[in-house]
Amino acid sequence: MSSSNDDLLTLNGVHTHIGAYHILHGVDLAVPRGELTMLLGRNGAGKTTLLRTIMGLWRASQGSVRFAGQDITPLATPQIARLNIAYVPENMGIFADLTVQENLLLAARSARHAAQMDEARLQWIFQLFPAVEKFWRHPAGKLSGGQKQMLAVARAIVEPRDLLIVDEPSKGLAPAIIDNMIDAFAQLKRGGATLLLVEQNLDFARRLGDGVAVMDNGRVVHAGRMAALAQDAALQQSLLGLSL
Repeated sequence: MSSSNDDLLTLNGVHTHIGAYHILHGVDLAVPRGELTMLLGRNGAGKTTLLRTIMGLWRASQGSVRFAGQDITPLATPQIARLNIAYVPENMGIFADLTVQENLLLAARSARHAAQMDEARLQWIFQLFPAVEKFWRHPAGKLSGGQKQMLAVARAIVEPRDLLIVDEPSKGLAPAIIDNMIDAFAQLKRGGATLLLVEQNLDFARRLGDGVAVMDNGRVVHAGRMAALAQDAALQQSLLGLSL
C-alpha cells in the first residue's frame, strides 16, 4: 500500500496471531492527518485486534505500523503512548475506586496534582461532558455506563493528543449522549486532532467520518470516503449486511 506524507498512521501488511489464532491477515490502512477515519465491520472482523496491535498490546507477527514516519511496530505500549497517542478501549479502563478527578489527573502527564491541570482545557471538557464536572469528586465506579464513556474520552483528551483511537464510543449510549459524543469528536477534529474510531452505529459513523475502512475476516476489504459509502446502499449491504 502506498502511503502519503499526509498520513499520520499507516499499516502495511499487518498480521497478528493471538496464541494459535491468526486474527489479522495482511491489513493495509492509512489514517490521514487531521481527519476522522471510521473503522467498520461485523462483529469478529478483527477491528479491536487491529487497535490493540497499533497500541502494541498485541504484537504484529508480520508487517509494519508507522506513526508520523516512525516504525512503531517493535515498541512497547508505554513508548507508543508517549508518542502522544491516546487509546480508549471498549471496556473503557476506568479506575472505579478513584474519583473522576483522580482518573483525569492520572492521564494528565504534565500535572503532578490537580492544581497543575490545564484549567482552560478542563473547562472545555466540562462543556463537552457536563457529567465529568458534576461528578468530579465522586468515585468513577458509581457513574452510569454513558457517564463512564464520557469520562474515558475526557481522560484521553485531558491533554492535546496527536492521535486519538477509540473503540466503539457510542456503544450502549442513549441518543442524547451520542449527540454529545459526536459534538466532542467534531470539536477535536476542528482543533486539528487525528482520530481513528471503531463503530457499529452507522448513523454515528455517517455524521462524523471523513474516511472509512471496512474490515472482514481480518482484512480491510474496502477503503474510501465515508460520504460515498453513506450514499451507496448496495455497497453497505454487501460490506456490512445492513444499511444507513
